[in-house]
Amino acid sequence: PRQPEAGMEVDIVANGGSDPHLSLRENPSIHIHEMKSVQLSGISKISGALALLLKAAIQFIMLIWFLCFKIPRPDVFIVQNPPSVPTLAAVKLVSWLRGAKFIVDWHNFGYTLLGLSHGRSHVIVKVYFWFEKHFGRMADGAFCVTKAMQHELAQNWGIKATVLYDHSPEFFRPASLTEKHELFCRLGGSICGAIGSADCISVEKEVEDKNTTVLTGKIDGGVSLKPNRPALVVSSTSWTPDEDFSILLEAALMYDRRVAATLGEEDSMDEGQLWIDIKNGKQFDYPRLLFVITGKGPDRKKYEEQIKRLKLRRVAFRTMWLASEDYPLLLGSADLGVSLHTSSSGLDLPMKVVDMFGCGLPVCAASFSCIEELVKVNRNGLLFSTSSELADELMMLFKGFPEECVTLKSLKDGALSTGSSSKWSAEWGTNALPLVNQVIG
Repeated sequence: PRQPEAGMEVDIVANGGSDPHLSLRENPSIHIHEMKSVQLSGISKISGALALLLKAAIQFIMLIWFLCFKIPRPDVFIVQNPPSVPTLAAVKLVSWLRGAKFIVDWHNFGYTLLGLSHGRSHVIVKVYFWFEKHFGRMADGAFCVTKAMQHELAQNWGIKATVLYDHSPEFFRPASLTEKHELFCRLGGSICGAIGSADCISVEKEVEDKNTTVLTGKIDGGVSLKPNRPALVVSSTSWTPDEDFSILLEAALMYDRRVAATLGEEDSMDEGQLWIDIKNGKQFDYPRLLFVITGKGPDRKKYEEQIKRLKLRRVAFRTMWLASEDYPLLLGSADLGVSLHTSSSGLDLPMKVVDMFGCGLPVCAASFSCIEELVKVNRNGLLFSTSSELADELMMLFKGFPEECVTLKSLKDGALSTGSSSKWSAEWGTNALPLVNQVIG
């Protein structure tokens, strides 16, 4: 959920899962009401359609119960869409029953997400589209995340929406050296444990005194970054079909092969010796890459199996799920972010990129129709359409790492100025509050 403006009492009704950030949990004006997720795995094995209908019906009743009886009467309900079914209908009914207003916060279209698995012409997708449009038009006001979506809603849905760009909260910022060191001490086991057999990172086992991590060293109480450290590349994914993770795997493999070719290394070369040389401080024109992939989702196991089968010399992958307090620190410690989000509608923007910019982290992002509303090429990031293009960008950005990466440094400065130019509180005050007051008034 988006952050509230100071001075408002906010009740958040949401499905449980992972804990929100501490700043939300401890804010006296924010009250979180957690609903249980509905699991109907037994029925879905018999009939997927029946399970979907039953799930929607149960969610509808739960929502009505929470919105009518668990929270005090609000002036306005703000609903993030998707999911549309049954949320939009439930909130419309409750807003009428309780005499409150109703605003839809359009982040994407639910029917296009459903279309990824069923195809746009499927009857379920068509019914979902009708439902989303019908109840979406019943709202008293609307926000959306891009100008492209604003245009689509106005032209084809008859909905007038205010563009409210996502911005990262204040706790997304660059991490200090001490914070980086403490984070990697905490993540030591996860970073050093390879997926499958040993790799170029796992050979650097953490030492017991906690003065050394893969990236940092601590001498006489002062923390410094190791000159022969790997470049840290972070990507967060929901492991779903709208993010093609194989592009990143292929690009990593290409980087690995191209660096070996550029340095004139034989295919038969002994990786173990190379890793010992790197560990002992030997410098190369191109660094090792440590990819940390965060997130939960259905395709994670499938891709971990693929990672195990890759034979990589200078690239290592780690998959993990981080506490909400550690995720901003990881972004604030990284050298590059990668976004594989391509948008089911082509009209929304990846929130993960917004968070990366908040941490001053430049981004290589998969290209789609409206991504340039966020990623400004050669200013705060680069775009790619194929794994080969992404591999080219990795080669170009990391040559001479860590000291002589002119383009990477310039993109980092651009990301930092994008992230600091506007924080969430300013965006809310300028674009959201006037609509909320107008709807309530």
